[in-house]
Amino acid sequence: MSNFNIAVCQMLVGEDKNKNLEKAEKMIRRAVLEKNAKVIVLPEMFNCPYDNSYFPQFAEEVPGPTTEMLSKIAKELKVYIVGGSIPEQSGSEIYNTSFIFNDEGEIVGRHRKIHLFDIDIEGGIVFKESDTLGRGDEITVVDTPMGKIGVAICYDIRFPELIRLMALNEAKIIIIPAAFNTTTGPAHWNELIKVRAFDNQVYLVAASPARDLEASYHAYGYSSIIDPWGKIIDQCSEVEAIISGEIDMDYLNKVRKELPLLKHRRTDLYHLDLR
Repeated sequence: MSNFNIAVCQMLVGEDKNKNLEKAEKMIRRAVLEKNAKVIVLPEMFNCPYDNSYFPQFAEEVPGPTTEMLSKIAKELKVYIVGGSIPEQSGSEIYNTSFIFNDEGEIVGRHRKIHLFDIDIEGGIVFKESDTLGRGDEITVVDTPMGKIGVAICYDIRFPELIRLMALNEAKIIIIPAAFNTTTGPAHWNELIKVRAFDNQVYLVAASPARDLEASYHAYGYSSIIDPWGKIIDQCSEVEAIISGEIDMDYLNKVRKELPLLKHRRTDLYHLDLR
């Protein structure tokens, strides 16, 4: 499949998990009905407020209410779903995890956030994910009929080696559920997602929650779909919205042929490898 539509559901996340799941389902259905989407992407921590105090309360094992809902709706609508991320309980650990579902409702990929968001910006934001979350240790690239899809979560995008390794593993679409905030978002969001897209000549899809100024954490919003040339296909503001765009593999191949960045790497001088 060389052409298909992808959609992002930028949803407002509240303190009631059931209501969050109901809203996610409604937005997924709208994305299919209104945008003809074959792949739907949800935001980081879409079933849970982004706050350390909530992660243990909302954490669930798999299968659980969230993954069962996503599996059911993916199978019913015959679509692929990148389920943003949720707090996943695994033994004594909690992970910030994205589950990828195929059009039969099967989990075909799981990405546990590799780089934990531990920052202290003077006059800005202090947050330490490692207080409650464990870190993942695997790079996630999923083979689909639409091509290979890489998935990483939020802070992961700041590490260019990770995204480049996905591209070298033949990912043509990279999906980033992310909850940048109103300190880091205005400074870096647009620049990061555009650079990661055109440096690796991939479609990059970044999915944020909508902004809730009454919450303890203020997500930046501005979910975006970027093409391999770095052009914004679609983007929203900070409010709840559904965006969509066409993924065109012929165009991606054209960009890579005309400006062959990946082929021009000097692997005789430098290379990336997995430890």
